[in-house]
Amino acid sequence: MGKDCGNHGDDDMRHVCRRLVAVLVGVAVLVGIIALIVYLVLRPTHPRFYLQDASLRQLDLSNSSGGVLSTSIQVTLASRNPNDRVGVYYDRLDVYASYKYQQITVAASLPPVYQGHGDVDVWSPVLSGPNVPFAPYLADAISQDCQAGYLILQVKIDGRVRWKVGSWISGHYHLFVTCPAFLVTNGGNGVPGANGFRFQTTTYCHVEV
Repeated sequence: MGKDCGNHGDDDMRHVCRRLVAVLVGVAVLVGIIALIVYLVLRPTHPRFYLQDASLRQLDLSNSSGGVLSTSIQVTLASRNPNDRVGVYYDRLDVYASYKYQQITVAASLPPVYQGHGDVDVWSPVLSGPNVPFAPYLADAISQDCQAGYLILQVKIDGRVRWKVGSWISGHYHLFVTCPAFLVTNGGNGVPGANGFRFQTTTYCHVEV
């Protein structure tokens, strides 16, 4: 009798475990279905960024101490929220310019802003990079570009965003934006310099979240 009672106890425990596992699997499936439905209904889309203008104010290259570049450029950036039901909190937006993957200006911080459905925001920060150490091969490259009469910079944004759906607000997501800035002159003079460079066209930015 004692042995039989022990077997019944083991059977009951296995039955409880199977029920618990079934409940957990059911909850996981339900959560997955709800998340899929929310995604299909909302279809969140990344914010869209555009570089509308870039005005080069300074571009001075010194060959002393291995190469030093001083740059100042004012840019005009626009962002649009294409979502109909999802708002965007831009909690941090740091903007800087780079040349061939080297950062050439100090990051400028944009003010935090909430972007509602279909809203557009525009910023025009001045990006400055005084006396930035510049590798010799980059100095040669930028001199050749200026001589050819064009210059391609990248305006980049490193930020943190949150999504808002109704009263629900998500956690933070990393935002990274890259905007090519095409600058041309009527004729190159063989040396870097801001004179004569003008912004070519509005460009669409690549956005990663």
